[in-house]
Amino acid sequence: MSNNIILNYEVSGDEFSIAGEASVDLKKQLKLMGLASAVIRRATIALYEAEINIVIHADGGSITVEISPDFIRMNVKDYGPGIEDIDLAMSEGYSTATEEVREQGFGAGMGLPNMKKYTDEFTITSELGVGTEIDMVVYI
Repeated sequence: MSNNIILNYEVSGDEFSIAGEASVDLKKQLKLMGLASAVIRRATIALYEAEINIVIHADGGSITVEISPDFIRMNVKDYGPGIEDIDLAMSEGYSTATEEVREQGFGAGMGLPNMKKYTDEFTITSELGVGTEIDMVVYI
């Protein structure tokens, strides 16, 4: 039996007022565990970007975080339209956010690139009309 810690979060689509709650909670949990600030920073930046993408682009989603002595694994699933061209979506500055979202200071097209940048492992799969799943790992 594993002693890994599992955290589960639900993220509502289009709920900017509560966006970031999962990453704030993760930061608190990792600090309580005494992890290095650089590890905490990387994991929480990646998770925050994922949360914001759910809020901007999907009708909600779920996040499961597994914390082990060796890694932090973050699995993010959304119930959105899916990503038509993942390679294009991974390009810095590319965004499909609406003008309304951009006026709120979001949608700069750095979410997916930052998720990849701040993690040691990053995989993304997406199906049009179904949603997107992202798996990210930060080594401790």
